[in-house]
Amino acid sequence: MLAVVLGSLLVGMPARADSAVPRFPADFLWGVSSSGYQSEGSFPDSNWTRYAEDKEPYRDSVDFRHRYREDVERAGDLGVGIFRTSVEWARVEPVKGSWDWAEVAYYDDLIASIRAEGMRPMITLSHWVHPGWVADQGGWANAATADDWLRFVDFVADRYRGLGVVWITFNEASQYVVHELTEGSLSVLDVPKMRKNLVRAHRTAYDRIHAADPAAMVSTNIAYGNVLNGLFDQALFTQVTDKLDFIGVDYYYGASVFNLSAINAATGAYWKVKAEPEGLYYVLRDYQRRLPHLPVYVVEAGMPTDDGKARADGYTRSDHLRDHLYWVQRAIGDGVKMMGFNYWSLTDNYEWGSYRPRFGLYTVDVAGDPGLVRRPTDAVPTYRTIIADRGVPAGYTPVIPPAWCSWEGALPSCLETLPTPPA
Repeated sequence: MLAVVLGSLLVGMPARADSAVPRFPADFLWGVSSSGYQSEGSFPDSNWTRYAEDKEPYRDSVDFRHRYREDVERAGDLGVGIFRTSVEWARVEPVKGSWDWAEVAYYDDLIASIRAEGMRPMITLSHWVHPGWVADQGGWANAATADDWLRFVDFVADRYRGLGVVWITFNEASQYVVHELTEGSLSVLDVPKMRKNLVRAHRTAYDRIHAADPAAMVSTNIAYGNVLNGLFDQALFTQVTDKLDFIGVDYYYGASVFNLSAINAATGAYWKVKAEPEGLYYVLRDYQRRLPHLPVYVVEAGMPTDDGKARADGYTRSDHLRDHLYWVQRAIGDGVKMMGFNYWSLTDNYEWGSYRPRFGLYTVDVAGDPGLVRRPTDAVPTYRTIIADRGVPAGYTPVIPPAWCSWEGALPSCLETLPTPPA
């Protein structure tokens, strides 16, 4: 027994990974995530419709724009209480200073449909996409863009106030900056300008949303990025921690001494990344330690497959879902104030240039199926059961055991010890 305990201390792994873990609280927010551009189709001129001209054809994506009611019903059937999507600036203001009222009516009905299914909308106000006219004026390197976007925020917040909306200002600001550098016309010298404008825009939007909707919860979600996470946080998060109602975290990939496969994400081969579920535990605990007064919400987490095929490592979407939620339960047991969890994504969609990475609970073959049929994956009944049971089965042992020396949070896990959960 002494050897087991010493080994656990040395490698930072729990002595008993299969011990009892607490149930999710009754008021925990279960959800699904998506974004407008990636799923809607029929998209107007924007920075990303321009970027997509040199990539796999966008077509009409999964045509959420015209199939949203059936997709919202699918989400409701899972038992989730949150449906995350975006109100796309490029769609509602395709010409500067002129609202497209037909598209505003679409979003009105989308929000109404979400509420009719017993869910709350989580609205992202900027998910890396802006109108073509904004790109033409220099994008976020131009201070005028922040003012224009804030006018859009005022319009949306006033329209959907009092409806229980959870608000996300900017999705993964660090990745927004990276995409504007690699795909757009943003220069390295313009990065500080974009950062400054994003910070001002978020801080002002936070105040204006609360003025319109005092009871609202507002945040910006962070792209977790392993050892680079401190740098990622500097894009926006670090400068706005006093203007957050919760900590929003996106987690897809971990890294450890013997697992550096996350490098595949840099080349777009996301399905080659070996999952590290326990990394989510470290990430949640680290952010809670930094901002102990705020609850934590996993705004996005999911697993890619290669064009819908089974993964080479045999790891299934159900395995991934159970393993990650097991570690969220462990985080709750160790004092993290968890608010909610969104699965990315409800359906497969346009993964910023390609339909090959498939993240959906429902898979859709955009390139090969003109009917865009939604086919449930194995994770649909799994998620439904986890929600109903408020957690993974008692005694559950993760399919992927904790890695040695995971690097998530302030220290690598080999310098910390994971507390053993209560028996």
